[in-house]
Amino acid sequence: MPDLPRFSLEGKVALVTGASRGIGEATAVLFAQAGADVAVSSRKQEDLEKVAEQVRALGRNAVVIPAHAGRMDQLQGIVDTTIAELGGLDILINNAGTNFFSPAIDMNERAWDTVMNLDLKGLFFLSQAAARHMKEHGGGAIVNISSVSGLRPQIPTLHYSIAKAGVIMLTSHLGVEWAQYGIRVNCVAPGAIDTRLYNAMFALMPEDEQPAAKAAAVRHIPIPRAGQPHEIADALLYFASDASTYTTGQTLTVDGGLIWTTGGRKE
Repeated sequence: MPDLPRFSLEGKVALVTGASRGIGEATAVLFAQAGADVAVSSRKQEDLEKVAEQVRALGRNAVVIPAHAGRMDQLQGIVDTTIAELGGLDILINNAGTNFFSPAIDMNERAWDTVMNLDLKGLFFLSQAAARHMKEHGGGAIVNISSVSGLRPQIPTLHYSIAKAGVIMLTSHLGVEWAQYGIRVNCVAPGAIDTRLYNAMFALMPEDEQPAAKAAAVRHIPIPRAGQPHEIADALLYFASDASTYTTGQTLTVDGGLIWTTGGRKE
């Protein structure tokens, strides 16, 4: 890794939720490359162990914390375990999230609560638990994952768009309110990223139709492809490191330029 001290996480402890695959996995590995010890959390321990092995192979400490970030009674335990096992908590990456199709006219309370509890409510209360520790130990960095769907409607996922819009406002609010404690709060809003969650949208259609549907989905993106998880992890590293010490309350869109298009590219 190039010697870029402002991007170093040497001596830091990071907690990454939704860390068993995709953006979370890429982030945990990149942060270890940058020098951090990393706590990885999601629901499936077996998948987390594979990510932890990658972190340890880079010479960093790792701890696996199986938990559901949408269950309020488990959130304090995630923070407490990180601190107990790794000696502190300097960086929180709120990456855990879920989404599924549900037209607004048909949406029921369970569908609403499933997305809101994980994508917004759990994100806030985990941030609160982390911030209480950071406040007493010189500050820290919290980075949230929103989505371009929080900036313009994604249909038919009303619940997801509203939750992700809430994450952007929460980021702005906490970035201002918690600056006094030395805690920076920022956000990355991905567009189409090649993850299991993204590909699940195409799994609902016949297999032979999926390649054409995927090609059509990215045709209107100025950079005409789906992004890769490491491209989001790179942005998260900026917000987690000293490279962003004068930045808080901000949302960075990483979407290949999609948010600025209306009709998209013309063939």
